[in-house]
Amino acid sequence: MDKKELRKQIREQKRAMTPEQIEQASAKLAELFFATDFYKHATTLYGYLPYNQEVRTVPILERALADGKKVAVPKVYGDEMKFIYLTDLTQVAPGCMGIPEPVADEPVADDPTALVLMPGLAFDREGHRIGYGGGFYDKFLSAEPEHPTLALCYAFQVLPHLETEAFDIPVDRVLWA
Repeated sequence: MDKKELRKQIREQKRAMTPEQIEQASAKLAELFFATDFYKHATTLYGYLPYNQEVRTVPILERALADGKKVAVPKVYGDEMKFIYLTDLTQVAPGCMGIPEPVADEPVADDPTALVLMPGLAFDREGHRIGYGGGFYDKFLSAEPEHPTLALCYAFQVLPHLETEAFDIPVDRVLWA
């Protein structure tokens, strides 16, 4: 199956989820995430704000702030993505493709070892990932390759094997529920 068809299929499965299923899976994923050494050792978390039926990351970002970690979320400028530090997760508005982004353009995050939460539509157990098609995270990680990466997803998003391109950067760890 090609990427376009796979994206369509996964989007349909996500749209079929009830709000209760999304909340339950998100709570379980947060619990799994907080137990990882990735989270425990991170001083900065480059997260993302959920869009549509994505895993609900706001409670994770709030907990990271409460735990004394710095938190940044992406903002898109043309074909480039930068992470912007946030201390107030309500200071956001719909941005690129309607995805919530910081209202401010500063301060730009600058921690080359920050843990990056990776969104995506499909993953395999080796960490291969199919994103939404913009290539923003692959571009970001090719420019800043030292970041540890972790993805949170629903069980149906984990497939036995994904065909990827040479420029696709795998995720270090995938958690699913």
